[in-house]
Amino acid sequence: MGSFLPIAKANAKSSVGTRVSIRGWIYRTRSSGGLAFVVVRDATGIIQVTARKQALGEEGFTKFSSALIESSVEVTGTVAEDARAPGGFELRVEEARVIATAEPFPIFSGQTEEFQLDHRHLAIRSSDIVATLKVKAEVLRSARAFLDNNGYLEMTPPLLTGNAAEGGAEAFTLDYFGREAYLAQTAQLYLEALIFPLEKVYSITTSFRAEKSRTNRHLTEYTHLEVESAWAGLKENLELQEALVVQVCHDVAEHRPRELEALGRKPEELLALHAPFERIRYEQALERLASQGIEIPFGRDLGTNEERALTIDRKEPLFVTNYPAAIKAFYMLRTVEDERVVDGNDLLAPEGYGELIGASCRETRIDVLRSRLEHDGANMANYEWYLDLRRYGSVPHAGFGLGVERLVRWIGRREHIRDTTPFPRTPSRVTP
Repeated sequence: MGSFLPIAKANAKSSVGTRVSIRGWIYRTRSSGGLAFVVVRDATGIIQVTARKQALGEEGFTKFSSALIESSVEVTGTVAEDARAPGGFELRVEEARVIATAEPFPIFSGQTEEFQLDHRHLAIRSSDIVATLKVKAEVLRSARAFLDNNGYLEMTPPLLTGNAAEGGAEAFTLDYFGREAYLAQTAQLYLEALIFPLEKVYSITTSFRAEKSRTNRHLTEYTHLEVESAWAGLKENLELQEALVVQVCHDVAEHRPRELEALGRKPEELLALHAPFERIRYEQALERLASQGIEIPFGRDLGTNEERALTIDRKEPLFVTNYPAAIKAFYMLRTVEDERVVDGNDLLAPEGYGELIGASCRETRIDVLRSRLEHDGANMANYEWYLDLRRYGSVPHAGFGLGVERLVRWIGRREHIRDTTPFPRTPSRVTP
């Protein structure tokens, strides 16, 4: 066999009448007498392969037509049009070779979610998960391109840290050569240090949260896109967030329309998104909820049900700004005109999917930071390096963190966030 063509290129009108070779895995098969129809998949798509006994010989035909799904194969033949075939084309076999025969594949429809998660290393071959992972790859590619094009530099902050930035109760602790350390909950503190030499930075890293939340939007390990900007306030921070989300959605719609359609999302819905997104303050959110019969006292965070109520009928994301300082992290800047609240925001996805982004301007006053850290019971010695950032040329700055899996869940209309990552980590699952 000669060089191999991606199946997506073989399964096309431009290949009709040409002799091509493909390789991949058997997706499904059926045979009758001396004729076998074998659908083969690779990373780019599927194609129907039509094999005849007279072309392959008795032994070759038997071996090829009896190979079970997920057997790996190489096939050479001529591409022909056939309206009955997936995609409208088929490969009429001249040569076929089974590279490795598969045992009966243990994954099929109707199994419990737990069984499929126990066999995730095999379940990731499903068409839904493949489509989702391709969408996720485009989200990451697009986000990097957007930030690079806007003058941001990608950084590589540590995943091991002595600081529990978001609160020790939600941090995974470990023994680091006799010292207590944490798996990173965020790269933010390190990105703040990096704005002083570089001004505009971002990172895409793994973050860890020791939350025993068993909801459809929480993971204990997730992909965290974080951005930090020197000389930025709330206005600039909001505008950057919405521009990033719009660009990512447009890129996914343009580059992965087939995958979106397979997942139940029309690409046109993403292409219709445009900035600016609506902005409401936390207190306005409480008023909207009250009008729906949901009473939330000032000072309580918005939970899953409240975020769903605010967004279930929306087609575009919603900014909620100026949350109470008491429920936000120590580093968030108090609002000048009302120090009960902070210059920060959450970005809520439409259709009830919940929070995508958490963001704020950063506090620059050492006395305020020290007071908040002491109130939280932090070991001040571990934060002296962070306070140094305010001692040597501090500037107004702001940033945000976007949960990549949450964004993919909304874009791809996934029921559970674990469907957006190859090997999900939840409170009950750390294997495979």
